[in-house]
Amino acid sequence: MPPTSTLALACSLLALSLPQVLRNKVLSARLIGSRVCSSHRGREASISIRNGNALARFGGKFGLWGGLPSRRKATISSAVREADTICAIATGEGAEGAVGIVRMSGPQALNFTRKAFRTMKGKQWGVDDRLPKSHRVYYGKVVGDDESVLDEVLLLPMLSPRSYTREDVIEFHCHGGRICLSRVLSRCLELGCRLANPGEFTLRAYLNGRIDLAQAESISQLISAKTVAAADSALAGLGGGIGERVGTVRKELIDLMAEVEARVDFEEDVEDEVNVEETVSRLKSILGEIRELLATVRKGKLLREGFQLALVGRPNVGKSSLLNRWCGADKAIVTDIAGTTRDVVEASVDIGGFPVTLLDTAGIRAGEDVGEVEKIGVERSRLAARDADIIVMVTDASHGWLPEDDQVFQAVKGQGVAVLVANKVDTTQGDNLHEIPTDVLKSFSAVLSTSARTGEGMDSLEDTIARIVAGGQSVPGGKSWAINQRQAEALMRSNEALERLIDMIEGGCSLEMWGVDLKGAVAALGEVKGDDVQEEMLDEIFSRFCIGK
Repeated sequence: MPPTSTLALACSLLALSLPQVLRNKVLSARLIGSRVCSSHRGREASISIRNGNALARFGGKFGLWGGLPSRRKATISSAVREADTICAIATGEGAEGAVGIVRMSGPQALNFTRKAFRTMKGKQWGVDDRLPKSHRVYYGKVVGDDESVLDEVLLLPMLSPRSYTREDVIEFHCHGGRICLSRVLSRCLELGCRLANPGEFTLRAYLNGRIDLAQAESISQLISAKTVAAADSALAGLGGGIGERVGTVRKELIDLMAEVEARVDFEEDVEDEVNVEETVSRLKSILGEIRELLATVRKGKLLREGFQLALVGRPNVGKSSLLNRWCGADKAIVTDIAGTTRDVVEASVDIGGFPVTLLDTAGIRAGEDVGEVEKIGVERSRLAARDADIIVMVTDASHGWLPEDDQVFQAVKGQGVAVLVANKVDTTQGDNLHEIPTDVLKSFSAVLSTSARTGEGMDSLEDTIARIVAGGQSVPGGKSWAINQRQAEALMRSNEALERLIDMIEGGCSLEMWGVDLKGAVAALGEVKGDDVQEEMLDEIFSRFCIGK
């Protein structure tokens, strides 16, 4: 449908929803004269409405906004040119597996494939007038200009728009290894492909409207996930949960903005006054939605980046044994000799779905028998405890609370969240926790008993740490998405704009003053999904992707 027809239809629908007096104004020349542009992308056309026209202002109010496609920039970077056909190795670098994939996407993908691919009978592929069948596997070989065989491959065409990028996509499934992949990639480059930039395939999927920006970021998080819970969270985000929630909130604000601007522009024609109490209630409800989204940022950060946990205590209380039990391997040396651990030993584990770096530290003690090397280890233990996100102080349950334990406690006291563990409960009748001073017990977030030798209490210790790190919220496992830092910053700006707006309304400011913060909140929410985002931000986001994705 031509842009003018789309605009006329929108105006008609808009007019039907307004009182008669306003109806004529909406259909006036100022609306019809709005600037409209159409942008063609691949095999699809979308209508973009420039700033300042009445359809953009009123469309959300009357249900038209959701029917218009999200605006995408025609060009994001000088390196992204829609006329280009790009290619890259899509499988991990340096991995000599059984199969490696070279991916190609763009308007010339089919033409280049016809020149490079032959069936096993030596016939040229796709030379007749019919297009090759999409999502069908072809067996053959990639050849050079002189018809020399470069590799035997499986060819998988995915034709527009049923592809990852919504362009024509070709995948060559080659033999694994650097040589085979390099030869096929070089052949694609010889034919005229351009080597893809990091994340450019996903960038094209975003530009062509297949995914929103939040989904694109979820793809990056899925690739870099370090735990099953992190992967589940990224998959939930890839399903569109973030964009859907943000889109709903943004549409509510656009509805309100359209109503406010209608009242301001046609004040003399509107008889009833705005219901301030109802408007504030609507805004507070929207604020609640935004704050619910913001509440997931901590979980998302922990799932992606994890945290450090330092095991501290006097010598021979079982710190190294606890680390080995957690890892399921002998990472640290365990002996009955005091001071065996002289340096900080690191190990990576999964605790409650969070990626965790365990730090096994040297036993903290003082005395004349402590040598220079052990003193250095003790000092490093103090530094590790200071920098760790969680401190687990370990004691020996068979010996109770000793003066040496109190020295360790004083050394780490007040340095952050701490958990007290009475280890070696398998060697005694009880954990002897009653011997620990009450003020000491109260300073820990949790107190537990364990046996590194038998595994007793380890599950409770992991659950406790996961709950503490999650800030009292449920630990990962529900496969729910979480926002990242960029999305949180945009949501915070929207939150602040709405807080200012509520204060302004309750303070009796006129309708004309509402527009600035309303528009600011809408624009900030648009950054989350990518409906309104700057070129520099997109370049920054997609530069973090691997080449070939």
